[in-house]
Amino acid sequence: MKLWRHMRELWPRYTLAPALPFCAWAVFWSARGQLRWDHVAISVLVCVLAYTNAKTKRLFIGLLPVGIVALFYDAMRFVKNVGLTESNVHLCDLRDAELRWFGLDVGGTRVTLHDWLQARATTALDILFAVPYGTFIIAIVAYSIFLYARHFTVLQRFTWGLLPLNLAGFLTYHIYPAAPPWYYPRHGCAIALAATPSAGTNLLRVDALMGVGYFAGFYGRSSDIFGAVPSLHVAYPLLMVTEGWRLHRALGRSLLVLFYAWMCCAAVYLDHHWIIDIVLGTAYALAVALGIRQFARWRLARAE
Repeated sequence: MKLWRHMRELWPRYTLAPALPFCAWAVFWSARGQLRWDHVAISVLVCVLAYTNAKTKRLFIGLLPVGIVALFYDAMRFVKNVGLTESNVHLCDLRDAELRWFGLDVGGTRVTLHDWLQARATTALDILFAVPYGTFIIAIVAYSIFLYARHFTVLQRFTWGLLPLNLAGFLTYHIYPAAPPWYYPRHGCAIALAATPSAGTNLLRVDALMGVGYFAGFYGRSSDIFGAVPSLHVAYPLLMVTEGWRLHRALGRSLLVLFYAWMCCAAVYLDHHWIIDIVLGTAYALAVALGIRQFARWRLARAE
């Protein structure tokens, strides 16, 4: 068969291996009656990239870690509450730390920055900060494609950096489970493991304004409702900064830093992360960037 011969030319060994995990995942959810459009879309995209030609195969290799992260994220539902109890989820202790370190004195009362911002929320600010939250996956993929065209080695550093970054984040969610800021106004300090995930009030207002359930659907099916620490939302754009810095001049560097700062502000304004989460997410990204570079130097030295 001509198609099979073409596939064998691209992948002489383990011809079906590139697409197998993603297609098998879609089949698994189809058998359970829970197949989503994104399962199908990822499977089709993987097949197109892996088997069209040598150039798309190379792009597939560069983007492979992003796909692996997507599988891991989707699989998190099976370990949703592993290691969590209603007594070990952090909320009011985090809030107290926020008040102590980053709080504001308003009318003689100490409030968190989140409280202050929520009292002054506007439609314009909701939309402004919904943008990075709604497009961060597109930004990661788009920047990966840019790196593919510009510098494949940097692309590999960036995408393979996403894998340990996410694994470290997922592990932390179970070692140090933490509720997001939006949880407190709804439930107080009472932790309920069966609590419903939410996009938060601000993003739900954006959904209502647009007449779609984009954010409710995306964040409403989250399996890590108590995964506020660290903020991976801010870690992703910072990894873009660290890996892409040398490829850009002033404008490109400024745009990368702006996207990182925009995401940090959005994470707080949208009530999704404590400032502590922002600090830790930043630290995780820097640690991974350093680790990836050290590993690359070790491999290079070993090859010599």
